[in-house]
Amino acid sequence: MQGFIDQGLQFIEQHQAWAGAVVFLMAFGESLFIIGILLPATFLLFVVGGLVGNGTLPWFPILVSGFAGAVVGDALSYWLGCWVGPKVLRWRFLKRHRTNVARARLFFYRYGFLAVLIGRFLGPVRSVIPTVAGAMGMPQARFQLANVLSAAAWMPALLAPGYLAAISVDAVKHAQYSTVYSVIALSVIVVVVWVAIQQRRAIRRRASRR
Repeated sequence: MQGFIDQGLQFIEQHQAWAGAVVFLMAFGESLFIIGILLPATFLLFVVGGLVGNGTLPWFPILVSGFAGAVVGDALSYWLGCWVGPKVLRWRFLKRHRTNVARARLFFYRYGFLAVLIGRFLGPVRSVIPTVAGAMGMPQARFQLANVLSAAAWMPALLAPGYLAAISVDAVKHAQYSTVYSVIALSVIVVVVWVAIQQRRAIRRRASRR
């Protein structure tokens, strides 16, 4: 896995014109049904944030590419669930991932729209919830709204740690500029954390009413 990560980073640094396409594929793969569990894309995107922070890569194309990959990956996973139906969750090759599938089903059953909205941030179940939503008949308009909103928060959240680390190192040489960038990046993190806290509170309130 470490070799894959090193090769990916080396390719991005040497072929910056293709960085957007690579980030799209990483976010896309991270969001695909089950495949997202097997890929180390999350760590790669952390490091890409560092490349953005030190000026190696432009922030806007990287952000847009990652956002698009995340939306398309979740959408395809959802359509797979719609097309195959509940039996997709009983496929034989999922035997090693039964626990994650069961958790995703229970999470979606309890919270529906919120499960899709915040499920992208929940590790192993991230790549399962969209397919569960499709298999359990979630209306496409509601799913796609949650898909777009969650991707819009998820991509900046992944890039932020590496970005902040890079500009912190660069602050020694460019203190006046890094202060501005730090404020912007920290503002993004604060917003993401605040949204996550509000969603957790909403989930707890729902659970207490049951």
